[in-house]
Amino acid sequence: MAGLIAAALAGCAALTGTHAGDVKVTGATPIAPPPAWEAPNSRGPYRGLPVSVPFCRVEAVIEGNIGFELWLPANWNGRLLGAGVGGDAGVYNYIDMSQRVAEGFATVTTDSGHKASQARWMADPKARVDYEHRAVHLTTGAAKRLAAAFYGRAVDRSYFTGCSGGGRQALKEMQNYPGDYDGVIAGAPGPYMPLQSVRMMWFSLQQKQMPDAGLTDADWSLYEAKATAACDAADGVVDGIIANPMACRFRVETLLCKPGQTGRCLTAPRLAMLKTIVSPMRDEQGRAMDGGLLPGVRTRPGPPSPLLRAMWADGVYNDPNWNEDGFRPTADLDAANRAMPELRADKLAIAPFIKAGGKAILYQGWADPSTNAGPTIDYFAALARAHGGAARLGEAVRLFMVPGMYHCRGGPGPDAFGASGQPTWPNDPGRDMLWALIRWVERGQAPQQITAAKRIDGKDVLTRKLCPYPQAARYQGKGAAADAGSYRCTVDPDLEKAMARRSLVGS
Repeated sequence: MAGLIAAALAGCAALTGTHAGDVKVTGATPIAPPPAWEAPNSRGPYRGLPVSVPFCRVEAVIEGNIGFELWLPANWNGRLLGAGVGGDAGVYNYIDMSQRVAEGFATVTTDSGHKASQARWMADPKARVDYEHRAVHLTTGAAKRLAAAFYGRAVDRSYFTGCSGGGRQALKEMQNYPGDYDGVIAGAPGPYMPLQSVRMMWFSLQQKQMPDAGLTDADWSLYEAKATAACDAADGVVDGIIANPMACRFRVETLLCKPGQTGRCLTAPRLAMLKTIVSPMRDEQGRAMDGGLLPGVRTRPGPPSPLLRAMWADGVYNDPNWNEDGFRPTADLDAANRAMPELRADKLAIAPFIKAGGKAILYQGWADPSTNAGPTIDYFAALARAHGGAARLGEAVRLFMVPGMYHCRGGPGPDAFGASGQPTWPNDPGRDMLWALIRWVERGQAPQQITAAKRIDGKDVLTRKLCPYPQAARYQGKGAAADAGSYRCTVDPDLEKAMARRSLVGS
């Protein structure tokens, strides 16, 4: 066995050096785990899992600033998997790499053109453009060439998986570079991220400037709990999950503190702030800029995050002393779109991707507090209108909404179905979204449903069917409510109507 592994990895070190496309491989190391290997300096949400299969670890850089890693397994299945990174990037997605290399994928990930420790990187125009879209594209080309050199043949099929910023990267690949990947998975992608960022910045500043009205995490938990209690049973099952927030009718006024009441309620200023935040955001002329939040969806309390501030202080105005208190929703949105026009991922012209046979799975947590569900649904509805309707679009692009899931994972609902950063079910397209995508691309079988799970200590405590929008899982009136087998995917009239009427606000 050792001899076979050595033979399979024999060409690894030879990859070191310069390659086409201004690629420099700084390290190419055979990894033969005895018994398992973990990526060094791996931490945070992308921390890798122990790897117990032999592979060639390639560390490289493009154009001097775009870092990437490519792992080439000795037992290769012929496929390349790109692993996206969210937030402000600057790190590698070791978790998807470590899980999928064990399944035979050559896996690649990029830091998007900068390091997380790099101060004020958004002030660098090249770093901004690389982050917007270039880094993933260039890395994909380099990975394909290096894989071909190592294995002596071209990659058979290429796939990409990512959530949050990684989901946005997936959309950019579909929109800008339709030849890069045969299939992409875009989770919680925030198609119009500049507008989402304006919402988060604006309402954080409102609470900062009106401390008496500032909402705490406990306030948001109260709102979430009360809205859930009011709408939970609408789907025929009481399970702590709002299955379809669009059908939820909850009056936030019921949270107002009564005279003498001091707990489990909101003061008048806080109630007013809550109503403002969940409603459509208004511009300086009072016009709606977005569709607001769905009932029961919480958001991040406290002042603006450092990433939001950096977006404008560094990326838009290149002024480390920029005063966020003067933020203007319309003007600063326009400025962001001028400075980073490719940060948006809501292009509708995806005909080249579809014509090439590309397939895309979008997924979104209904309860996502960061990249809210509304804009993802709006983008999918706009795609359907632009490409012959939902049924026609569904031949190439499908959206799966996840009840009760927060941002990429977490929340009261199921959040494990083989997507980015989640547990995997190798070779099981019924439970693993990546393998569902592979079956769609390679066998022409579109995913009709995917079973998602809520897992505790490695065991399923809840399973639920995810259905292609505008279908939803309906309880059949018998069987365990926590078992996906008790549900059937059917068209939800509320979702069908919503898809027909919703449009991309601010596009």
